[in-house]
Amino acid sequence: MNGPFCLVVNPSAGRGRSLRVLPEVTAVLDAAGVAYDVRQSASLPDARDIAAGAARLGHVVVAVGGDGMAGALAGPAASAGARFGIIPAGNGNDLARVLGIPSGAAAARVLVSGRARKIDLIAVAADGGPEEIVAGGVYLGLPSVAGDIANRTRWLRGPVVYPVAALRALAGWTPAGFRVEVGGDPEPAGGGPERDFAGYAVVVANAAYFGAGMMVAPPAEIDDGLLDVVVMRHGSRLAFLRVLMKIKSGAHLGLPLVSTARGAEVTVTVGRDLPAAADGETLACAAPLRSGVTLRIRAVPGALRALVPSGT
Repeated sequence: MNGPFCLVVNPSAGRGRSLRVLPEVTAVLDAAGVAYDVRQSASLPDARDIAAGAARLGHVVVAVGGDGMAGALAGPAASAGARFGIIPAGNGNDLARVLGIPSGAAAARVLVSGRARKIDLIAVAADGGPEEIVAGGVYLGLPSVAGDIANRTRWLRGPVVYPVAALRALAGWTPAGFRVEVGGDPEPAGGGPERDFAGYAVVVANAAYFGAGMMVAPPAEIDDGLLDVVVMRHGSRLAFLRVLMKIKSGAHLGLPLVSTARGAEVTVTVGRDLPAAADGETLACAAPLRSGVTLRIRAVPGALRALVPSGT
């Protein structure tokens, strides 16, 4: 049996869904007789501090919230060698989706009786600055602009906020210049992305999904020590709409606008100021990433012991 647990709660996740799901989660933990502590966080930096303290005590760090919370707590847990759990309660929940973690009381049962699986994380830094540790993927361009719009949207709830935000971002989009270099590349897929190109986006994925279930990088595995790079070159708005229509199933990889590669290290430079984001949140080191500044992204293999369902 796993435990003790420190449940770090983002009270605003999913418009309060994290608080609504908490009673059924604690009921499962009470029934199992395991020790736990519930801590509400005031911000992501506060959540990281809470997680770091719990990890040093040997507690299982549990993110109760969305992908932003999960990505923020993965680093402190990994640094201390602590086990890590997720109670998905955000709009996207893509990391939980990749790991096969269900919702509500079923997620709490995974905490109690699940197995520890080693998964990769990502280290990202801008121009030699300190690295930030994230989980699911790093992305620049229209998706990061759309993510910022989604996070500021208050009139729409649930996963549908992401495609709506993407359409709003597309309406005001102008082509951006990107330079992408992939290192430690065992075999470029689809010929690999161009080194310099004008386009919509660069996604450096540790896992298949982002944006609430969009299968942006179908071949990506969260424990293979590699990053999957997906670039979307410039084309008409109609061409990008085709990408949006097919990305849910991963069929967008067959479109001429899209190309891919795989490697352990990736650098990205942009031709104009753009935010870079990870796990649904804008990166502090790239808010925005300035024109000409290099964003360095690398895989951190087997860094985190995540609790997943025993049968997976």
